[in-house]
Amino acid sequence: MQDDLKRKAEELEQTLQAQMNLLKSDSQDWVKVGAGVFVGGLVAFGLVSAFKGKKNKKTKKVMAVLEREGLLDEEIAEKLTAKKQSGFMGRMAAVLIPMAIAYAKDKFLNNYLQSQEEEDEA
Repeated sequence: MQDDLKRKAEELEQTLQAQMNLLKSDSQDWVKVGAGVFVGGLVAFGLVSAFKGKKNKKTKKVMAVLEREGLLDEEIAEKLTAKKQSGFMGRMAAVLIPMAIAYAKDKFLNNYLQSQEEEDEA
C-alpha cells in the first residue's frame, strides 16, 4: 500500500514537472510575442507623435506670425487649429448608419406588410 502511494506520488511529481516545463516554454513564446507588440506600439506612438508635433509647431509659428502682424482673428485661428480628418468613429458611422437604416426598414416593412395581410384576412 505504501509503495503504491509512493509510486503514485512520483508519477504525479513527474506529470507536474512535465506540465511546468511545457508552461515555461509556452510562456517564453508569449513573452516574445508580447515584447514584439509592445516595441511595435512604442515605435508607432513615437512616429505619430513626431509627425503630429511637427504640425503643431508649424501651426504655432504661423499663428505667432499672424498675431504679430495683427492679422489673427477667431475665424483664422479656428481654421488653423481645426481637425482636418474625420476619425475612425466618423468613418465607421458613415458605413454602419446606412446599413442599420436599411436593416430597420426591412424589418419594419416586413412587420407592417404582415400586419396588413392579417387585417385584410380578418
